Amino acid sequence: MKRFIATAASILVAASLFAQTKLVVGATPNPHAEMLNLIKDDLKSQGIDLEVKEFSDYVIPNEAVESGEIDANFFQHIPYLESFNTERKFHLVNAGGIHVEPFALYSSTNAKKKISSVKDLKKGAVIAIPNDPTNEGRALLLLQSAGIITLKKSAGLTATVQDIEKNGNPLKLKFREVEAATLPLILKDVNAAVINGNYALQAGLSAAKDGILVEGSSSPYVNVVAVKAGRENDEAIKALIAALQSEKIREWIKATYPNGDVVAVF
Repeated sequence: MKRFIATAASILVAASLFAQTKLVVGATPNPHAEMLNLIKDDLKSQGIDLEVKEFSDYVIPNEAVESGEIDANFFQHIPYLESFNTERKFHLVNAGGIHVEPFALYSSTNAKKKISSVKDLKKGAVIAIPNDPTNEGRALLLLQSAGIITLKKSAGLTATVQDIEKNGNPLKLKFREVEAATLPLILKDVNAAVINGNYALQAGLSAAKDGILVEGSSSPYVNVVAVKAGRENDEAIKALIAALQSEKIREWIKATYPNGDVVAVF
């Protein structure tokens, strides 16, 4: 009887050792999903089975976290998260900041439309920018930093083309507001486009090498892991953040993006 009890106890202990907590995290492919895949084994050794679910847009992964379909997502910066919460009355919170992907203005891939510098922009040139509130504002602020346009003083992070001063567009530039994911695809059809870092990387573009205007290193647009409010203190989420803020990820970022296309913030 004692032997049976001892055997049963050892089985329970063994089962608890191999029990895994499932954690599903949504992410855009580069570099977010890449980072998550790098830490799978690290989390597995802590009893966490990480499943990475890739998304190609910025809306569905937030809806999936809000509905509980997935546990967290990793693709967005803080201003976008806050704007999304306000617009959709969602309850997403920042569980931890990981990196910054500098925004950049890229020239057309069409030889007839291509320019090598912002100084080469001609009257009536067409520039494509993201159409979501925070990324559109971010793009316009980038253009303003180079003196290409002037925004109204009241315009903030959610500025739109309607916030350009009456005489603040001397070149009478035309703006095409499109979904962020499609910007690399239409680059050939415009003179230039301001493209989000992850989509630029996916398209083989480097802010350092290909950008004709690049966001400064003091960017407030830190990419974070987002969870539904109340889950930021879950042990599995804490372990996820710790793994992403590890020296392993820091070194991987340095080795993979030596030109600063991705910059660790931890």
